Amino acid sequence: MNQVYEKLMNCYESCRKKIDFVPKVALVLGSGLGDYAQGISVEAVLDYKEIADFPQSTVEGHQGRFVFGYVKGVPVVCMQGRVHYYEGYSISDVVLPIRLMKLLGAEILFLTNAAGGVNVEYEPGDFMLIRDHISSFVPSPLIGPNIHSLGPRFCDMSDTYDASLRKIIRETAARLDISLREGVYLQFTGPQYETPTEIRMARILGADAVGMSTACEAVAANHMGMKLCGISCITNMAAGVTENPLSHEEVQETADRIAPLFKYLVTESIVAMAAEE
Repeated sequence: MNQVYEKLMNCYESCRKKIDFVPKVALVLGSGLGDYAQGISVEAVLDYKEIADFPQSTVEGHQGRFVFGYVKGVPVVCMQGRVHYYEGYSISDVVLPIRLMKLLGAEILFLTNAAGGVNVEYEPGDFMLIRDHISSFVPSPLIGPNIHSLGPRFCDMSDTYDASLRKIIRETAARLDISLREGVYLQFTGPQYETPTEIRMARILGADAVGMSTACEAVAANHMGMKLCGISCITNMAAGVTENPLSHEEVQETADRIAPLFKYLVTESIVAMAAEE
């Protein structure tokens, strides 16, 4: 058996022994949404360490658990603490949680993250609906023998961030009077922040925001046939856009400041998505 698939199935069987909840939406909580799960109707909590063979999040402030419950009646699984490539895990381990949530029943993947603004028109505190991504700077999670039970060898990426879901989020933001940008996200490996020259390169390539997650997760979800969408919280301007040095403290401060609005947008978008299904 393929080792990646065997590990995934071990995680799935370990989960199913403890949790029988079937989510409709999988939500990956980025910076600014870490405590989002505290506001949902919780049915069950499963720490990553309780799941056999599951990669552990090592980032400070990431709780490292799945929270199962309802967002205004919509069954969801919230991922509190994602796994990053820069933590030293293989790319297949980085996307394992996404694949697992799909196997548990999730049909829609809602990705969130903190990102650096590359587009000079952006400001810290903006929300950016992800229209498309550039994942060329991290390995593809589909490299290696294809797992045909998950998806095709060559999967189409034309509409990775589902157009119908993006329309719902745009309409929801407008209804809530929340300003929403729309652009392209580029994933670097990290953990170091980018140099000013790397940011100029990203801008030339067409990126509006950069970060250290998300794109590889989107590839794995798309491969499995999930409908997916994503929102970036622009927590800082990327290197060279301003004269200010970059710091994790600035990222966290901005994420915390706009968290209530971010939660509001995510909640109402999930409800609207479920109503359309």
